[in-house]
Amino acid sequence: MSDDHYIILGRVSGVYGVKGWLKIYSETDPVQNIARYKPWFIRKDNQWLEVMPLQGRKHGKGVIVQLQGCDDRDEAAKFKGCKIAIRREQLPQTAGKDEFYWTDLEGLKVKNLDGIELGVVSHLFETGSNDVIVIKGDRERLIPYIKDQVVHKIDLDNGLITVDWDPEF
Repeated sequence: MSDDHYIILGRVSGVYGVKGWLKIYSETDPVQNIARYKPWFIRKDNQWLEVMPLQGRKHGKGVIVQLQGCDDRDEAAKFKGCKIAIRREQLPQTAGKDEFYWTDLEGLKVKNLDGIELGVVSHLFETGSNDVIVIKGDRERLIPYIKDQVVHKIDLDNGLITVDWDPEF
């Protein structure tokens, strides 16, 4: 299966204890939700390995998880730095036509209300006040994801986001 079929949820940031537990940096919200997905796919040596999380819990700002068949610290250390993903179909359905996963928006073209193309969505990130869309084009632009004020329309079928944004900004 190609990389496009996987959704990155986090990465292995280290080992925890001597019984094979892993420290996980999770991009899910809340962070402990990463342990609910089964199976996981871990990117190791340029291939996706299917692994089964047995148990996990929040620990500090991250999560610790025990994987099936990973019973000691040395085995766990082999996964350090590896990305953790799931298949797209493992995500819950969105609630409505105006609800999207960030991954749905990545790669979409972005135009302003005047039809000027600003670039393509690289990724999104969270801030205290609102999410931000990172656009790669003739230059990088950071556009606040504020529905109806800045982001006017998301058209997944045509791969386009329409925004109220000055191309000079």
